[in-house]
Amino acid sequence: MAEKIAFVGVGRMGSNMARRLKDQGFAVAAVFDQNAEAAKALALELGCAAPTTLPEISAAADVIITVVSDDEAMDEIFSSAGCGCDSLLGTASGVTVAEGKLFINCATVSPGTHELVESRAEAAGAQSLEACMASSITQAREGTLYLMCGGKPEAFARARPVLEKLSASLRFIGPTGSAAKVKALVNMVMNINTAGLAEGLGLASALGLDLTVIREVFGQTGAASRVLVTDGEDMQNRDHACFFSAAHAAKDSGIALQLARSEGLELPLAEATKAQYDKMVFEGLGNLDKSGIAELTFKGRHLGV
Repeated sequence: MAEKIAFVGVGRMGSNMARRLKDQGFAVAAVFDQNAEAAKALALELGCAAPTTLPEISAAADVIITVVSDDEAMDEIFSSAGCGCDSLLGTASGVTVAEGKLFINCATVSPGTHELVESRAEAAGAQSLEACMASSITQAREGTLYLMCGGKPEAFARARPVLEKLSASLRFIGPTGSAAKVKALVNMVMNINTAGLAEGLGLASALGLDLTVIREVFGQTGAASRVLVTDGEDMQNRDHACFFSAAHAAKDSGIALQLARSEGLELPLAEATKAQYDKMVFEGLGNLDKSGIAELTFKGRHLGV
């Protein structure tokens, strides 16, 4: 692919996506992160630039992949030119730098934010595509992400050569916002399953049952789930090295609940699950993996503040 690529947000996911594309022969031209030292270190590893401003990132590449934390961060990096701060679309003084660029936005944010970003990008002469990820760090590095895309078909067609090298499964869902809705549902159900598994294993532990046997039984009965495979052993061993943080679980459950409220629906399980992840954040456990919710349910583990 002749087009140059840049990344905004090179944490655990963004950095490994950049490494993957570099390995696949793509021209990774620049990386940017609020943690400037992390961006510099990755730039040195990849042999690319680490600009200090967002307009420089857009100027350095044709395709810019963003992997940021939340709606506020997306709103900030896609501020319109001349709004008083530098952004991917232009400078604080009003110089537009985005014409002809394609922005591929991989953050889990609300559908309305993706729609806002698309409108701002198009006003600046650029294209925007949401590419929501339903995988984790290992898949980012190996190029086996599950990607759900929303936006204009022509933006998806342009992005496809890049996204195919990052994913094992690539789905075009529909207009902008639609992929974010599906991603919110995926994470809502995943979080509910994780909380349920933690309670099941926590009760088993309190009853003095062998948790290895319980996990085997769960896996062969109606208690089986994907999170049993990914999180069950970690809950048992208290290994909560972070692949998907409790803080992000709380945020993503909140997105789903906002969508439910907009439709007049009550989702009591999702509400209870969000309350548990909110409690983890309050208790200072937000940086643990989502499996750390077991610390709240196993007897005698986390006593709380």
